[in-house]
Amino acid sequence: MGRVAFVFPGQGAQYPGMGKELAEASPAAAEVFRAVEALRPGTVQQCFSGTAEELQQTEITQPCMVAVELAAAAALDAAGIHADMTAGFSLGELAALSYAHIIDTSTSFRLVCRRGQLMQRSAEAHDTAMAAVVKLSNETVEGICEQFQGVYPVNYNCPGQVTVAGLKSEMPAFSAAVKAAGGRALPLKVSGGFHSPFMAEAAELFGKALERVTFSAPAIPLYSNVTGLPYGEDFHELLQKQICSPVRWETIVRNMISAGADTFVEVGPGNVLQGLIRKIKPNVRTFGVSDRETLNTVIQEVAVC
Repeated sequence: MGRVAFVFPGQGAQYPGMGKELAEASPAAAEVFRAVEALRPGTVQQCFSGTAEELQQTEITQPCMVAVELAAAAALDAAGIHADMTAGFSLGELAALSYAHIIDTSTSFRLVCRRGQLMQRSAEAHDTAMAAVVKLSNETVEGICEQFQGVYPVNYNCPGQVTVAGLKSEMPAFSAAVKAAGGRALPLKVSGGFHSPFMAEAAELFGKALERVTFSAPAIPLYSNVTGLPYGEDFHELLQKQICSPVRWETIVRNMISAGADTFVEVGPGNVLQGLIRKIKPNVRTFGVSDRETLNTVIQEVAVC
């Protein structure tokens, strides 16, 4: 029998009204929302009633996303659906830390609030943008980036898709170089050049917040964005580096599959990770949990794995 992996999505998957149905459908999810609201008043209103524009602000996006992810995980746990391993894409790694019992829910939420503030500040300090490059190999994208002083590969998503971050002033020429090589550069609706050297100050200051945290041994394997491998005891170092280092998502998924995962559940808003996983390995099962219907589907389908 195969193994189940829970994966937690990152910034960009947010949408107005996220989490509302989960809170209505699951008392366990509702309790998570009560807990995060006590830590950061206004979170529930932003999740359930915030506008798309409001939710695009990094210092709001990050805590709201993790609130919904933690609520979805609690709903699954209450229904008896558990993972054998876990990972999170970018900010989703903070939710995965909680799911693996490395830190508790309140610590996870406090950290992501601080992370969002710091990354917002760094984003405002640099005039940057991000784009998803498709139809080119990783090596080709890396070679094009090397032609520019302010453009970096930052998310290795799946075969033929690498996200880059760069100075806005350089992105038109970069996009032209990508087109000349046979690819396409698709602009992303984000507020900064995440997982790049532009986030160095945010990473340094986040490291100071991490110094006050006590990490426990993982209850299940948690895969690192920085290495693509399960964490050992290097939580502080890797979580700090994660902010300004590329996300090795394809490597993470392949390593999870090598460890026996054949069922992936995207825990939280959107279905981006499901799509990436199917491109990496088409024959694995993928599900998502973001509302009442998808929660019920996973309860019915994954419980019989």
